Amino acid sequence: MQLLSFRKPYEMLPPVPEEQMLTHGFAYKHGTFVRDIGLDDIDSVLQQDGTFVWVGLHEPSASFLKKIQGIFALHALAVDDAYLAHQRPKVELYGQSLFVVLHTIALVGSDLHVGELHLFLGQRFVLSICHGTTLNAAQVRQRCEELPQPLAHGPSVLLYAIMDIIVDLYQPIVHHCADAIEEVETRLFRQPLARQDLQQLYTLRHQVQTLRSTTLPLRDVCATCMRARYSNLIPPDMHPYFRDIHDHLSQIVGITDNLRETLFAAMQTHLALVAAQQNDIVKRLAAWGAIAFTPTIVFSLYGMNFQHMPELQWTYGYPFTLGVTAMVCVWLYRKFKKNSWL
Repeated sequence: MQLLSFRKPYEMLPPVPEEQMLTHGFAYKHGTFVRDIGLDDIDSVLQQDGTFVWVGLHEPSASFLKKIQGIFALHALAVDDAYLAHQRPKVELYGQSLFVVLHTIALVGSDLHVGELHLFLGQRFVLSICHGTTLNAAQVRQRCEELPQPLAHGPSVLLYAIMDIIVDLYQPIVHHCADAIEEVETRLFRQPLARQDLQQLYTLRHQVQTLRSTTLPLRDVCATCMRARYSNLIPPDMHPYFRDIHDHLSQIVGITDNLRETLFAAMQTHLALVAAQQNDIVKRLAAWGAIAFTPTIVFSLYGMNFQHMPELQWTYGYPFTLGVTAMVCVWLYRKFKKNSWL
């Protein structure tokens, strides 16, 4: 998993042209896309009846974000959060606008890239600010046009479309984690897991935890968006759409909970199998040690060089001693074999 590092207050970032920070600007009138716009066009567009705008930024500088704050009359606290990033998924009401924080997750190879998306929702504007990720504006527009009444409810439709696309991106990551865990589980009972398998288990555990810590608060964000106190920004007609996202998130949270339990069970099973394997090895060593103990005792007696030993003057004493020792060793071997120690 790779967590993209966002800016910090003390970092000195190289200057970036403002036109590169502005990813897109769209004007809508009566729910229909009109044209692309720049920052200088926003005031003239909003003077027309039935219009609203959607402006997208990517990691804007403090001065550029200050200019945006003046255009849309944003609250200073929300602007500071949007600039510094590293916020939890949440929704807060600042004056006449909503401030929504979403986490984006992208699967690149086997690594998770986590970013943040901050949204300001007003009655006639939507401002999106990306950190460590980019928002596919064309895909959002297409999602809005696929609705039965595209953009009929104003900026809240854009908020729904953006959240819906982000949640849709969680689905393949969940399936990737589930397939990888199932593959490791299959190998678990065939052979002892190698070091790389254990590393994969811990990587999957972090990925599943990241998914859960992202989707769980986002579900609360959807529930908050359906409250009556936000009805001037999110009309009740939009509640079924947010409820649909809430259902998808609940499903993902349930799957991640199951995956967490599966990962925990897989790790515990691996430890149990390793302990059982070590126990088998200890039993084998103990059995062979017991078998070797008998001839060791007998032959050590002969090494004491006693002057009077009964079997020394007996012609068959030496082969008799070897035979008895061999019989005891065979008896011990069969006894341990019968008890599954060998």
